[in-house]
Amino acid sequence: MLYRSTADPAHRATFREAVLRGTPPGSPGGGGLYVPASPPTLPAGFADGLAERPLEETAFALARAFIGPEDVSDADLAAAVHHTLAFPLPLVDVEPGLSLLELFHGPTLAFKDVGARFLAAMLTLFSRDADRDLVVLVATSGDTGGAVAAGLFGTPGVSVVVLYPEGRVSALQEKQFAALGGNVHALRVAGAFDDCQRLVKAQFADAALRARVSLTSANSISVARLVPQTFYYGALAQQWAQRRQPRLPAVVVPSGNVGNLTAGLLAKRAGLPLGRFVAATNANALLPDVLGGMPYTPRASHRTLSTAMDVGDPSNLARLLDLYGSPAALAKFVEAVSVSDAETEAAMRGVFERTGRTIDPHTAVGVAAWERVRHTGEPSGGPEPGVVLATAHPAKFPDEVARVLGAPAETPERLARLAALPTLSEDLAPDADALRGWLLARFA
Repeated sequence: MLYRSTADPAHRATFREAVLRGTPPGSPGGGGLYVPASPPTLPAGFADGLAERPLEETAFALARAFIGPEDVSDADLAAAVHHTLAFPLPLVDVEPGLSLLELFHGPTLAFKDVGARFLAAMLTLFSRDADRDLVVLVATSGDTGGAVAAGLFGTPGVSVVVLYPEGRVSALQEKQFAALGGNVHALRVAGAFDDCQRLVKAQFADAALRARVSLTSANSISVARLVPQTFYYGALAQQWAQRRQPRLPAVVVPSGNVGNLTAGLLAKRAGLPLGRFVAATNANALLPDVLGGMPYTPRASHRTLSTAMDVGDPSNLARLLDLYGSPAALAKFVEAVSVSDAETEAAMRGVFERTGRTIDPHTAVGVAAWERVRHTGEPSGGPEPGVVLATAHPAKFPDEVARVLGAPAETPERLARLAALPTLSEDLAPDADALRGWLLARFA
């Protein structure tokens, strides 16, 4: 399996090369992102045995569709999958017609744990023969930083640098990457997530810097983050098949940088039985606007209740438009919905009042979107079932949950321990040269 650049189709890289580079080298289109050079495909008839197949076997097959044995052996890939799926991804029913795929049972209680653990396994494997430390540079709007920090903390030969927007992540999210120390460095940027993402992209585009510092990415621009996110959809397809239902569910994906959505669409194209896709965004509505016919013009992000999805220029949209060819073609496969903070709060209250279940604001964006677009009575018989991807434990957002519901969610012990630790962040101006100087001073 080879990968090509969205900006320069002639450029090719192996999976290993794509992971270690993070992004393609400079090209006429400006660098771009890596996408599979040919469509990843599951073996013929694979979906027929989903209900009886262990999730690790399904995840291995998905990973193998994206990663050739010349890059990662069967034994190493199986070990990486086993390490990644050390916690459950349960499908739970909330009320008639609505289920949640809970993706927050990992070490940092967020869906990013799956991708981060697989990435850590790949970087550990690929850095064995490196002659200098690998520097993982990551921008986070909340959960990515904690998941990557936890996955790579203490890994020999690997350093992690996390950029995050000052005042725009929850206190507990901040502690998960800024209280570790060691090989994890946290940089607090005076700006928004888009500023952090811009600074990271500038370093990857700097050939002189990359000649002196071995940079790679841990954001969803990394193919080693993108591939394991297909495992969510393997878990969904497997558990839905076990129910022997006559209809496939709509898949509702809370969307910020749209990496999760990209992985889901790739998984469906590879052969997993999945229903229609609904991309749920907050007020940062670039994706719904583009699919609705507006020009693709990056914009400044707005702060919302679902802060991890406050993205004005989602990186993975370039991948989606490359894979489908145009916004109009993509719109045939994805319905994109923008949800206001008022609708988000109403969804949180509604689920709690009807079921006693507390959901976080990001999952609530998905629930609110589903309530707007669900088909309640089709000729094919009855309401359309929907599955919302539940992306984070509500305890990670105690202030938001308490304000909306009157009391915070119960805090798991692993988060409570973090609250007492000191924050070890350094301040960084939202300037690419400032970050370049910081990296050279520590890693060149």
